[in-house]
Amino acid sequence: MTKKFLVIIAISISLLACEKAVELKETNGTKELKTAYVDTSLLMKEYQETKDVEARFKVKSENKGKQLEAQISLFKNEVSNFQEKAKANGQAWAEQKGAELQRREQQLGQAQQALSQELQQESAVEMDSLISGVKKFIKQYGKEKGYAYIYGTGDAATVLYAQDKYDITKDIIKLLNDKYNASEKKK
Repeated sequence: MTKKFLVIIAISISLLACEKAVELKETNGTKELKTAYVDTSLLMKEYQETKDVEARFKVKSENKGKQLEAQISLFKNEVSNFQEKAKANGQAWAEQKGAELQRREQQLGQAQQALSQELQQESAVEMDSLISGVKKFIKQYGKEKGYAYIYGTGDAATVLYAQDKYDITKDIIKLLNDKYNASEKKK
């Protein structure tokens, strides 16, 4: 009961704060709140830096994966040879070699899992940094253009409906790509 009460109070306070913080712009005798929205999934798909980060990690994954693939291929050859030699070398040899092959198989599986986790963590850190930069950019854009609110739509939709005339996604993509391309040319 106390948690529900606190949640209701928190929601009420945030709604009141939003109401008081809103500045209305007068247009043709009517007061209008300047708002817009950005399709975040389209933004991240079309933003060149996102494409470059994904491409970089794809190459990194392929390169690191090739090393592991070579070890896996060798292991498969050993398993194939083991089956042929097991008949010739007897039961004791087969049990000893089979146990060794099982240990190596587990090690290879652990190496695959560790590589996957390493790449996911590195990618997540870089994407978090990229997303943080995009949010800062949109915040600055909103301040410069006089928006009271800029909403996000897409995969994690916070807007269920908005008129197309309020969509600034293409403007944001163009500006972000221009900024990113300019910084890449300086490198």
